[in-house]
Amino acid sequence: MEENMEEGQNSKGCFECCVKCLGVLPYASLFATILLYAGVALFCGCGHEALSGTVTILQNYFEVVRAETLDVLTMIDILKYVIYGVAAAFFVYGILLMVEGFFTTGAIRDLYGDFKITACGRCVSAWFIMLTYIFFLAWLGVTAFTSLPVFMYFNIWTICQNTTVVEGANLCLDLRQFGMVTIGEERKVCTGSEKFFKMCESNELDMTFHLFVCALAGAGAAVIAMVHYLMVLSANWAYVKDACRMQKYEDIKSKEEQELHDIHSTRSKERLNAYT
Repeated sequence: MEENMEEGQNSKGCFECCVKCLGVLPYASLFATILLYAGVALFCGCGHEALSGTVTILQNYFEVVRAETLDVLTMIDILKYVIYGVAAAFFVYGILLMVEGFFTTGAIRDLYGDFKITACGRCVSAWFIMLTYIFFLAWLGVTAFTSLPVFMYFNIWTICQNTTVVEGANLCLDLRQFGMVTIGEERKVCTGSEKFFKMCESNELDMTFHLFVCALAGAGAAVIAMVHYLMVLSANWAYVKDACRMQKYEDIKSKEEQELHDIHSTRSKERLNAYT
């Protein structure tokens, strides 16, 4: 009988602990963090592989070679390193925003008691709002930039899918039109050539096109995550501001009550002394 009671108390304690932990979680920040990580992972992973596929297509079908100067292949290598930096930076930034969400959640305040909300806390929240807004604009630019290779590959993929319709027409894909090579270099593939049919039948073109589409979707998800973070941070900043005002009100109220208590005690002592 005693063992059953102990088991019931333990299960009740575990249940209360789980409920308390679930109440502490900042669900809005958690959702935004998951969306941010998913978007950044999709953009970085698919973007990296799509750039590698682009290098393969340029070298195999357009005969682009590396030069000692800054060329398209070097630019692609630089973009790969940028992707590595973006993945690492936003992994850390997501953790920082989650920590900020934890410490501005009302459940934390209920769990650890009242705390003094200083001007530093408000400055940190305002700083995160400004930084997140800058990242929001940056991801908008990244999304617009990622749409360019999607549009380019869509045109190439459409021409490959409709080769029977344009049979007999002399259509060429010239890299000079996309600014990938200088005007003096001629790097083009025409519809009637053997290289064109090999490129259309290869897996690199189809895979690279769909990888760029996934990278564009990842950038869009990161933009949505930034919008969610802006809403969460704005709400947290308003909560911190209201809590600061409430704390000042409580301090003034307790000070006035203490003064009234001291006045009442002084008068009581004076009456007692006068009576004696």
